[in-house]
Amino acid sequence: MKKKELSVTAWRLMKSYWQSEEKWKARGMLAGVAALSLGQVYMLVLLNQWNNNFYNALQEYHVEIFWSLVGQFTLIAFGFIIMAVYAVYVKQILEIKWRTWMTNRYLEEWLHSKIYYRLQAAGGTDMDNPDQRISDDIGSFINLTLTLFVGFLKQLAALIAFIVILWQLSGTLEIPLGDTVFSVPGYMVFVTVIYSVAGTWLAHKVGHRLIGLNYDQQRFEADFRFSMVRMRENSESIAFYGGEGPEMQNFQERFQMVVKNFWALMKRTKLLNFYINGYAQVAAIVPILMSAPRYFTGEMQLGGFMQTISAFGRVQDALSYFVEAYDSIAQYTAVIYRLGGFAQHMAEADALPMQIVQGRTESSGLLLQDMQLVLPDGRRLAENLSLAVPSGKYLLISGSSGCGKSTLLRAVAGIWPYGQGSVLLPEGWRTMFLPQRPYLPLGSLRRAIYYPQPVPEEEKAKLPELMSRLGIGALAEKLDVVDDWSRILSLGEQQRLAFVRILLLKPDIVFLDESTSAMDELREGEAYDVLKELLPGMTVVSVGHRSTLKKRHDKQLLLHKGSWELIDIA
Repeated sequence: MKKKELSVTAWRLMKSYWQSEEKWKARGMLAGVAALSLGQVYMLVLLNQWNNNFYNALQEYHVEIFWSLVGQFTLIAFGFIIMAVYAVYVKQILEIKWRTWMTNRYLEEWLHSKIYYRLQAAGGTDMDNPDQRISDDIGSFINLTLTLFVGFLKQLAALIAFIVILWQLSGTLEIPLGDTVFSVPGYMVFVTVIYSVAGTWLAHKVGHRLIGLNYDQQRFEADFRFSMVRMRENSESIAFYGGEGPEMQNFQERFQMVVKNFWALMKRTKLLNFYINGYAQVAAIVPILMSAPRYFTGEMQLGGFMQTISAFGRVQDALSYFVEAYDSIAQYTAVIYRLGGFAQHMAEADALPMQIVQGRTESSGLLLQDMQLVLPDGRRLAENLSLAVPSGKYLLISGSSGCGKSTLLRAVAGIWPYGQGSVLLPEGWRTMFLPQRPYLPLGSLRRAIYYPQPVPEEEKAKLPELMSRLGIGALAEKLDVVDDWSRILSLGEQQRLAFVRILLLKPDIVFLDESTSAMDELREGEAYDVLKELLPGMTVVSVGHRSTLKKRHDKQLLLHKGSWELIDIA
């Protein structure tokens, strides 16, 4: 990403909040932070003048003035402390409000139009760990934006104020060259500008690689953390396989990437710290050496000498802001890359044309018209697929692995952007899709069964009775127990819970994507019988391999790679 693109991305990331419904509160708090920061600079100017008076009083042994100046210092220090504390406090309030707004916006965009799924379907190696980009990168972006902005504002104000003071204190430097004497007014200003500009350029040369290293460090850390989350989510399968060895190898490989990049980061940071600390130490002696001749010739008193050193330091600090903040700027650049890339990918996923039209029909049932199913790489799964599933009828979709069975359900659900055709349902029909592995949210078992609906205040359904009909009546006494039920229950029990969801929601049409694969044939038959008995008018579209499913359905759609066949089941 070029510098211009980087600045455009940074502006795009931050401007939405400052133009949002919270803009006036945000701008007011930012103005407060700016005012308090400028107040601190004013206090530093007063302290600089105080240095002159104080050291002159010491040089001339003025005891009365000494104690008066101690009182002045107390007032200046107290004012500076108050401003410094509240500048940080108001900045933190603004930071958490901005983060709350931005996090909510990104979560809404991530969930909108199933972008979270489209990102996964589209693939791409540079779209890693969207959870980290929302949870960590947003906070880092806001914190660094405000920190760098406030720091820049303070240093700019300090530069303007102290460069005037330094010009007045510097006097004129006489440089004899043969018969000619060159006069350089305000020479200390030129010294600090040359020193600081050269220092900033060298800092960039030493530290520019930190940008890429910080970016990679965030990515490798997230990948390592995600690999452990994956093991936790699949702990039972790994335990059955005895896969601790491969998992350990995977952890070590990912952690090795973290360590390797961190070593590179350490070495580059060490070089930068050598340079920054050396730069700061040299900066401490330069104003002394440059002011000493005027002091020893009597042109400058001790107070003026100390005030000049102080002013030189403030100007040098201001001009060297980017040297001191280089590590933060490198982190900030990496965060902009990650967050800007995430926003761009979400926009691209949202812009994917949904050529499979979701519409309404006056007929009583599901209609698929001229369906063309393709993969992201362009490979075709099905062509010219058209069929009707009347209300109350059962359709079985079968075929070899990879022929497009699950993809067809995704297209019907409106989450598959690749292909063409029309999916038509009667007006007002409610749909429900059950994947092979049901999702059980954290919380009580009752909440997990009702998902995605909220648990009603007054339950009209006899939940224990429905659970009993599906062979999981023993779980009824645990309905209000809070736990990770996806870990506790077997896949077969989870699938039967999903059938209870169907009975609670009572959709007009349900799509079952191998939703009985973990049940034995007896339980599978009972599950379909319960649906037929309690929801006789519901349309069912099933994906499955078992031959026993045929007798539970009216028709079978047999998919081949690129072709299809509709068979009446006798």
